[in-house]
Amino acid sequence: MHIVYVSDGKAGHRSQAVGLYTAMQRQSANEVTFEEVSIDQLPIFSLFSAIFRKNISALKQRPDYIFGVGSHTQLRVLLLGQVYPQAKTIILMKPNFPVSWFDYAIIPEHDGVEASEHVITTQGALNPIVNEQRHQQNRFLIALGGSSKRHQWNEEKVLDSIQQIVDLHPQAEIILTTSRRTPKEFLDHLNEKSFASRLKIFPVEKTPQGWIFEEMQQAEAVWVTEDSVSMIFEALTAGCQVGVIKIARLKQDRITQSIDQMIQSNLVSVSASIQELPEPHAFKEAERVATYLLAQ
Repeated sequence: MHIVYVSDGKAGHRSQAVGLYTAMQRQSANEVTFEEVSIDQLPIFSLFSAIFRKNISALKQRPDYIFGVGSHTQLRVLLLGQVYPQAKTIILMKPNFPVSWFDYAIIPEHDGVEASEHVITTQGALNPIVNEQRHQQNRFLIALGGSSKRHQWNEEKVLDSIQQIVDLHPQAEIILTTSRRTPKEFLDHLNEKSFASRLKIFPVEKTPQGWIFEEMQQAEAVWVTEDSVSMIFEALTAGCQVGVIKIARLKQDRITQSIDQMIQSNLVSVSASIQELPEPHAFKEAERVATYLLAQ
């Protein structure tokens, strides 16, 4: 079974495609191969002309599935589906085209599209994480985001939340990391606080690729600022107990509603105490989608 992934070069988009591919690989009795092709290698005009030849030189072998994530990949996925009509076209995230034009669209519930013959809805975007059962008791991770189009960074609130986590867990090893959206001056202000000596601080620019996923495999609990929705779902998939650090909201929309829904359904908690965080769930969205696709 061969999967072609039409790539726009964005790491977050690739993570979703790889998450689905690896889940299909784990569940298929047959060998599953993965080929990543950049949108730059697939000019629209050459795809139109390839429809008549039923072949395109950019691909190493004929695909059984064609994946795309993101708006720049959608038309190319549709056209590749015409070049290779036996292949199933799968778009991850809500497409700009009618969903019925694809074999399947895999769309997070918070985008508000109902499940149907062509739509598989998921809790959050897919990711390649599996729970490796390596969590260490009293090892915690705090993952900070920053301002976004729906959230306003609030330094005082974040510092207060971090202090609560530290004060409530005197025996814990607490690792803290930032993101590219975290304000540059924040770590300087954090280091001025007495409780900062209890933290092992890893700025995002000093962490190698994949570092945070490895930390999630080892952490018993992860606290994430609420702007980092993908990271909340990644921590759940890794099998951690998950706390949400609230920051100011600029607006209410489906994303913020999905966070509120997770809190109400007891998937995550706003508590700073591990005693009050929900027990880990078996959160396996990529596995569930892969099972469905392979059964079709």
